[in-house]
Amino acid sequence: MTEPVTLKSEPKSQAISATDSPKDGFVKLAMRNMVRKGSTSLTHFGLTIFGVLGLLVLLAAVFH
Repeated sequence: MTEPVTLKSEPKSQAISATDSPKDGFVKLAMRNMVRKGSTSLTHFGLTIFGVLGLLVLLAAVFH
């Protein structure tokens, strides 16, 4: 009988890149990252939206 082959554990950065196929696009990787991070991404997205809207309102008030 042959012994089972054991694989050495890879560093985390190499393990992640090995599982991603070269066909994965930027959007797919970004969505996977958002799902992994959870509410942190949604909080940052919300703050960004409020910041952009606030900037637009401020510019509209200044140049009115």
